[in-house]
Amino acid sequence: MKKKINFGVIGAGRIGKVHTATLVQNVAPAEVIAVADVNLESARELAQQFEIEMAVENYREIIEHPDIDAVIICSPTETHVQYIIEAAQAGKHIFCEKPLDMELKKIKQALDVVEKAGVKLMVGFNRRFDPNFHRIHEMVAAGKIGEPHILKITSRDPAPPPAKYVAGSGGMFLDMTMHDFDMARHIVGSEVSEVYARTAVLVDPEIGKAGDIDTAIINLSFENGALGVIDNSRKAVYGYDQRLEIFGSAGMVNVDNNYPDNHRYYNADGVHKNLPLNFFMDRYLEAYANEMNEFCNCIIHDLEPSVNGKDGYMAVAIALAANKSRLENRPVKMSEVL
Repeated sequence: MKKKINFGVIGAGRIGKVHTATLVQNVAPAEVIAVADVNLESARELAQQFEIEMAVENYREIIEHPDIDAVIICSPTETHVQYIIEAAQAGKHIFCEKPLDMELKKIKQALDVVEKAGVKLMVGFNRRFDPNFHRIHEMVAAGKIGEPHILKITSRDPAPPPAKYVAGSGGMFLDMTMHDFDMARHIVGSEVSEVYARTAVLVDPEIGKAGDIDTAIINLSFENGALGVIDNSRKAVYGYDQRLEIFGSAGMVNVDNNYPDNHRYYNADGVHKNLPLNFFMDRYLEAYANEMNEFCNCIIHDLEPSVNGKDGYMAVAIALAANKSRLENRPVKMSEVL
C-alpha cells in the first residue's frame, strides 16, 4: 500500500495555486513534484514558492512522468476532456476542476476512458467538503428533517469577473452556479427533474454585452417531489454570501455565512459585526484541504471518490438546462438535455 502520492499540477493560475498550496501545506500523503503551465514563468514562480523541483510549459511532461501518480487539472475548461483522457490512458489518477466540459457528449467520452483505464476521477466540487454543508448533508441523509420539501441556496460573489473572462467561461451557470447545482443534488439526495431560470443583467452592462447574465433565480423540481430555489448575484457589496436552508416534514436546518470572528459590538448607533469572509479562497480553505485528503485516501485505499464523474456530468446537464430555460423563457425538463 503506497503511503505517499506524487502529484503533478496542470495549470498555475488562481485555482492551481490554491490546490498546490493545499497539497503542500495541508495534505500529509501528498507531494507535488511538478507544475505545468503554458505560461512557463507562472509555473516557475509557483514551483519556486513551494520548492517544487519541476516546472514545465508542456502538460505532457507531467502526464508522461513515470513518478507521478496523480494529476490535478486546473487548466481552462476547453482542455479538460483532452487532459482527462490522456492522463487516464497513462494510468494517472485525476482530480479535475469543474466544469468537466461544456458538452455532455465529450464528458461521456472522457468518463468511458476513465472507467476503462480503472483510475480514480474526482471533480472539484469543494463545497461538499465544507464542514457546515457537510453537516447538513449528514443530517438530511440521517432523516433529521424527515422528507425534504424545500431547499434554498443563496450564492453571491463579492465582485463580478471581467467581461473578457465571462465571454470564455461558458456563462454564469457553467462557471458559478455549477457549484449550487451540485450542492442541490447532494443535499436533497435526488436528481433534478425540471429547471426554470429567471435572469437579468443588473450588475455590469458589459457582462450583458458579452452574452451572459449576472443575476438569477433558478427554480428546481426534484424527482423525489422536493422543490428548490437558487439565487445568484455576481456582486454582493458586503462580501461572499454563501447560505443554505433545507426544510422537511420533520424539521429544518440551515447554515449562515462564515466570518473572520464572531464578535458583536453594541452601542447607541446599533449592533455591529464583521462582514462575511470576502472570497472563496478564504471561505473554503478547510474544504479544499478536506477534498484533497479524501482524494489521497481514495488512491491509497482504492476507494471511489464521493464526488465522481457522474456528479460532474449531472451538474453540467443542469447548467445546460438552466441556460436553455433562460434563452427560451420556459421550464425545461432534464430529459430534454440528457
